[in-house]
Amino acid sequence: MKFNISNPATGCQKVIEVDDERKLREFYDKRMNQEVIGDVLGDEFKGFIFKISGGNDKQGFPMKQGVMTNKRVRLLLKKGSSCYRQRRKGERKRKSVRGCIVSADIQVLNLVIVKKGEGELPGLTNANVPRRLGPKRATRIRKLFALDKQDNIDAYRVKREITREGKKPTVKAPKIQRLVTPERLQRKRALKAFKKENGEKGKEQKAAYVKLKALRVKQAKEKRAEQASKRRSQNSATKSS
Repeated sequence: MKFNISNPATGCQKVIEVDDERKLREFYDKRMNQEVIGDVLGDEFKGFIFKISGGNDKQGFPMKQGVMTNKRVRLLLKKGSSCYRQRRKGERKRKSVRGCIVSADIQVLNLVIVKKGEGELPGLTNANVPRRLGPKRATRIRKLFALDKQDNIDAYRVKREITREGKKPTVKAPKIQRLVTPERLQRKRALKAFKKENGEKGKEQKAAYVKLKALRVKQAKEKRAEQASKRRSQNSATKSS
């Protein structure tokens, strides 16, 4: 079995292969998001704590959180489900996924370092991989640079320079998401006023409809009463003759 170990603190990732069944036995029947002590993999992992974040079986089917089995099942998945990407609007698809319980059929198991141990792991803890992209959301940019709501966060976007052979270098920066601007507030006010106006207009139309319906019912009732009086007068005239 292969272990894909990642270290969020440094951004590094490493794949190791373990064939010893005694070591692998410690991972069997564990579920996703459960923590495992790293000592079972060897002395170099002493003190480390790993969290199982997922995996794939020998045929490449991914593990899915919440499927309480160690076998492969077919589920009807929709938009927002893990292990599935919607191609058309409203589409649902039945796909094969592996349960969230680790078994001997797992080929690659993904582990995340939760706690660092005593020693250093080459390629995982002794190096740092810089983040290629910065945050896009306005609140996360403010949190990263300790900004207030009054500060202009446009100047704090993490930019990166792209160089191509034979072309001038260009600078790319992310578009800030969920940024509250005066224009956005004006659009919200306009939308609220539009909904309020539509609601009042609907109430007026409903009141006019109820009034017209009552008038039509009254007219129909008077017409029936008039026809009934005519029939009674005709019947009385025939009886008297």
